[in-house]
Amino acid sequence: MKGIRDIKRRIKSVKNTAQITRAMQLVAASKMKRAQDKALAGRPYSLLLAEILNALITQGKGRLKHPFMEERTIAKRGILVIATDKGLCGPLNSNLFRQAIDIDDAAFICIGKKSTQFLSRAGRNVIADFSVSDHTNFNEVRVAVEFMINAYLKGEIDSLEVLFSRFINTLKQEPVIEQLLPFSSLDATLESLRKRLQMQESEQLEDAREMLFEPDPQAILSELPSLFIKQEIYQMVLEAKASEHSARMVAMKSATDNAKSLVDDLTLQYNKARQAAITQEILEIAASTAAN
Repeated sequence: MKGIRDIKRRIKSVKNTAQITRAMQLVAASKMKRAQDKALAGRPYSLLLAEILNALITQGKGRLKHPFMEERTIAKRGILVIATDKGLCGPLNSNLFRQAIDIDDAAFICIGKKSTQFLSRAGRNVIADFSVSDHTNFNEVRVAVEFMINAYLKGEIDSLEVLFSRFINTLKQEPVIEQLLPFSSLDATLESLRKRLQMQESEQLEDAREMLFEPDPQAILSELPSLFIKQEIYQMVLEAKASEHSARMVAMKSATDNAKSLVDDLTLQYNKARQAAITQEILEIAASTAAN
């Protein structure tokens, strides 16, 4: 009977676990929908901003000056790693860290506790860390971006790169690293943004008309690149949040399904053990009756 009691205790424990993972799955699903909507809604604005900045750079090439456009030798890379604050999201963080661990000579800035913990344990140079809530408003991200921009302008880092999980769909998230600074052309960025918007080549028509900028291109260039960098990193954080909640929802659903499968197996074991115990009791009663 001890074996039966152990099986009943395990069934109860697994059922409790299934209830917890089911609740976490529902919470992640509700957050996932909001995060996905925000990430998808921000993509057209990022593309438009990149197109305007690219047109400005193209028209003013050789005449307009900005620190972000100056070529420099990249002696120390500056890498922003966008991970999660919490776990239970499958291989999302480990896939991200697999790329970060191969980078040695770099200064890391972290968004998300998991990236700070991992890189600190790995002995990497973490110069700052920031936290962003699930609501992910622009002001939260702007603090981290301004820190990186100041470090770039002071020469503490020679590039501004972002390692994050790009949201593809609910079942797929892709770890990517993109360089934002320095830039002389935004062709790669535009191609990436158009790919995210799933634009066909026929939709990617170049506008041959010349843009008129007011007050003047140099005045706009003094403000627009910083705004572009802030918006682009904000969009990457939105993509990372959508990836996080999607991965967590899938992981919790898988855990719930596994728990239910385990309960079925344990219930079968319990029924077999209970049947064996009943059969044993019947045999003992029959043997006792025959002996009398």
